[in-house]
Amino acid sequence: MLDSERLKGVEIFSFLRPEQVDKISSAAAVIKLKLGECVYEKGAKATHFFIVLKGEIELLYAIKEDMMVPIDELTAGVMFGSCACFDMDAYFLTAKSTTDSEVLKIETKVLRKLFEEDSRVGYVIQKRISEVYFKRYIAAMKNLREVVYNLSSN
Repeated sequence: MLDSERLKGVEIFSFLRPEQVDKISSAAAVIKLKLGECVYEKGAKATHFFIVLKGEIELLYAIKEDMMVPIDELTAGVMFGSCACFDMDAYFLTAKSTTDSEVLKIETKVLRKLFEEDSRVGYVIQKRISEVYFKRYIAAMKNLREVVYNLSSN
């Protein structure tokens, strides 16, 4: 269980009522990771939503079993693993710590229940998640375009 005050300080949850914060904090924990440790691997059952508290987490896409392409580097305050909030069964990317890090881990079934109980909360949180993922998608497309351009000009 995470201290409710610490959870209230996380931007995406700052607008919640105290009882809502308590529900989420009862399903949340801080995990400490060493350099190179995985938060989750592609294909793992998607059961948690994460927020970087300290350090850096890299999102990687597996092209082949032994070839990973970096998609994004996440720093404090950035959320990831939210595919679990969208009823997807498995994580699409691998998340790995690139420094000693602390990550907030929240059970998504508790978030989903909160969304069902208060549709306003669900809307605001899903909207924020969508904004983050859309920006991440645009950045990935720009990077891909740059890679393709560099390959074709060689």
